[in-house]
Amino acid sequence: MSTHRIPLAGVIGAPISHSRSPRLFAHWLSEMGIEGHYAPLHVEPADFEQVIRTLPRMGFRGANVTLPHKEAALAIADRVSDRARRIGAANTLTFGEDGIHADNTDGHGFVANLRQGAPDWQPGAGPAVVLGAGGAARAVLDSLIEAGVPTIRLANRTRARAETLAATFGPKIEVIDWDRANEAFDGAATVVNTTSLGMKGADPFDLDLSALPASALVTDIVYVPLDTPMLIAARARGCRTVDGLGMLLHQAVPGFERWFGATPQVTEATRAAVLA
Repeated sequence: MSTHRIPLAGVIGAPISHSRSPRLFAHWLSEMGIEGHYAPLHVEPADFEQVIRTLPRMGFRGANVTLPHKEAALAIADRVSDRARRIGAANTLTFGEDGIHADNTDGHGFVANLRQGAPDWQPGAGPAVVLGAGGAARAVLDSLIEAGVPTIRLANRTRARAETLAATFGPKIEVIDWDRANEAFDGAATVVNTTSLGMKGADPFDLDLSALPASALVTDIVYVPLDTPMLIAARARGCRTVDGLGMLLHQAVPGFERWFGATPQVTEATRAAVLA
């Protein structure tokens, strides 16, 4: 009798039915001819730890983790990557003989998306503006600092949350009051929206970009709609823009490598498969 086990992985959240990760992994597995499966797993917070500790015995090699479990994933891990520790949350768990390894690949995905969509992007060219101070903002701030951005102007509707991130990530962060966010665009080289403004079903994006230089690179981590109101307004000023879908795609690459033993490529076919 064969003892071969088909590699398994999945994405865990509550809810999870909206996730596009199963489409993404199914595309890569098929494209590369790899035997394996990737499943969406709806797990309530009260059951999270029990489920995670059971998955390796079921043949799972790892899992992506999304809301509301990213902090809990960090807490139960046996080993934690430096970037996950800095960000304070994990989105990628790998199961091994030495236990559960937690990582955060959101920042990797964010920067890889910018470098693919705007190959001439120069992080050190000038200040960055980051809108929002939630979990995604933490990963974006960490990755921008690591990439070499000189200063980051951080604006959030609740100033206290932005100040907490400034205390965490250090002196490169300058907190800007939300009612002065329009002024923060003056002289900016990179602009990132990590809020839900402009997302389908959320509040509209109503900030004024008239102070934004035409040389700036503008990106939005929202990808529904793919072409957000902020990106449209930025292009009207002559700015280069990068949509948010690539962040989702690129952040999945490290997990796929660890669980299925091959490195997938993010291509137009990948984007089409996820948007289908």
